[in-house]
Amino acid sequence: MGAFHPLNLFLFALSLVAIAANAHNITAILEGFPDYSVYNSFLTQTKLADEINSRQTITCLALNNGAMSTLTSKHPLSVVKNILSLHVLLDYYDPQKLHQIPKGTTLTTTLYQTTGNAPGNLGFVNITDLQGGKVGLGSAIPGSKLDSSYTKSVKQIPYNISIIEISAPIIAPGILTAPAPSASDVNITGLLEKAGCKTFASLLISSGVLKTYESALDKGLTIFAPSDEAFKAEGVPDLSKLTNAEQVSLLEYHASPDYKPKGTLKTTKDPVNTLATNGAGKFDLTVTTAGDSVTLHTGVGSSRVAEAVYDSPPFVIFTVDNVLLPSELFGKSPSPAPAREPVSSPTPTPSVSPSPSPVSEAPSPLAASPPAPPTDTPAGSPADAPTGSSENSTSDNAAGHVSAPLLRTVIFTVFATVVSSVLLS
Repeated sequence: MGAFHPLNLFLFALSLVAIAANAHNITAILEGFPDYSVYNSFLTQTKLADEINSRQTITCLALNNGAMSTLTSKHPLSVVKNILSLHVLLDYYDPQKLHQIPKGTTLTTTLYQTTGNAPGNLGFVNITDLQGGKVGLGSAIPGSKLDSSYTKSVKQIPYNISIIEISAPIIAPGILTAPAPSASDVNITGLLEKAGCKTFASLLISSGVLKTYESALDKGLTIFAPSDEAFKAEGVPDLSKLTNAEQVSLLEYHASPDYKPKGTLKTTKDPVNTLATNGAGKFDLTVTTAGDSVTLHTGVGSSRVAEAVYDSPPFVIFTVDNVLLPSELFGKSPSPAPAREPVSSPTPTPSVSPSPSPVSEAPSPLAASPPAPPTDTPAGSPADAPTGSSENSTSDNAAGHVSAPLLRTVIFTVFATVVSSVLLS
């Protein structure tokens, strides 16, 4: 019974409160800063966001959209991931600490050091307090220059996470030569067959589209693979009646020339390009979300995206419930009939024929219903709430914290129960 002593439960509840207070979500935090939208997107694409969120004491050296665009235009996703992991420090540095470094310089460990691919000091960053109040940053490899400098603070949650902007990416010698994924390392058809997509895999081989998929791997590829059952579903056209060019377009329509994990799809607002996208026809997809569910829309129909059966940047395979039928090949789905406008009272229609109609149309019950009263947005709604400070904020950030209202409710319910137990014991 000692294990269930009220004091032990009380301490356990306090630990839950502490964990909730220290949790953070780098993606949610950066959503409030559009200048870092590209940086935020690549943290998701490379899965570095998950690693950042799993650590309690961390500093992110953020790059603005201009610096990120220059970086990502020159290097494949695998190299971008290595570079960005070098910009994640496994210690807390706010502006004050940067200017109070003992002896004026220090070497700090980065997330790249934990990958096992960083020999020597490759996974460390040199931080040096320069004259004139400037702070320089660069690779810790001997002889490396301080090519970057501290620009400004973005967000701090002491002493949990600090986000600061730097002027340029830190490029350590040798980090750009990290091998990129090769098509020879990935057996696309083998993965598809194991996922129950043998029909789709066979069509890729027979049409030659498999080579198109393989050539896109290095820069990023997302495949939406219909299951074997999807090809047997009612309404799927006879693919043998398509021309070779139409069949190629259909299969290319099932892949996007970018790495789009599920987290990226959930936040996608613009149409998604496919390998079939060209000047003659759009051949794109639109995405909608509902909770954790992601749905693709073609203009002819829609299909749910299942969990990834393979996900290793820059390549991901999803299974989908239905064959994706582009409107450019199969026409658009019929628009729903417009809703009948309500009338103030039913108007009887005189019978044209002397004989009564076998089916008479009853007036709609909606016609006699009064209109709903207008609803005003209550004062103090979240939309009207003031936003928190982005500089050295010590308050909880609802967007950046994992502690959602439900979690807070559960924790404080446990807390209240334990306190009651202690007082009554």
